[in-house]
Amino acid sequence: MSELSAETREWLEENGFTVRRADLWKEALTHGSTGDKRDYQRLEFLGDRVLGLTIAHWLYADGRDAEGRMAQRLNALVSKGACAARARELDVSDHVRMGKQAREDGAHDSENVLGDIMESLLGANFLEAGFDATRDLIRILWRDAVHGAVGQNKHPKSALQEWAAGNQRRPPEYEVVDTLGPDHARRFTVRVSVHKVGEVEATASGKQEAETEAAKLFMEKFG
Repeated sequence: MSELSAETREWLEENGFTVRRADLWKEALTHGSTGDKRDYQRLEFLGDRVLGLTIAHWLYADGRDAEGRMAQRLNALVSKGACAARARELDVSDHVRMGKQAREDGAHDSENVLGDIMESLLGANFLEAGFDATRDLIRILWRDAVHGAVGQNKHPKSALQEWAAGNQRRPPEYEVVDTLGPDHARRFTVRVSVHKVGEVEATASGKQEAETEAAKLFMEKFG
């Protein structure tokens, strides 16, 4: 692995993470496409549990909801979409270590990748600073989501993912249904669908842009 850059260390610390072991944080930010022996998956496994316990206790202590409603909210708040939304707010994709082809394929903006890495960062922080410090960090990062603040800047794909999880629906599925134009001016049409809810199509100059627009239109129609 290459060294953890000073820029990445500063970014982590500015966002409340405790950085002592550079190798741990490099692992937390390393995608499997790099070919490195250690990537974020083990830390993601750990961070997922820390996040789940923290949110579950938070909802219980809040005392407002019955068990069924707490379970529904928990599923939404710890979903890949919710974790990816927090990752986007922190600009995690700027610091992910990823293979060239994976990045060109858009993996750096993938809901699954961003969600996993957000959890891996929590796992790394748990090992560095312990449960209490990581719980407090989660309560800062998830504050608006737990208190129901929608936020005008939420990424449409994250909003749709959270909506689907919160309404006990399957995750949204994106499919490129058409491409038009020469390579230098290609237009992509993407269909997004949620099982037993509906589907929407959108067209843009890039696959990611088309997915984002489709998610936005879906939420306007069904959300």
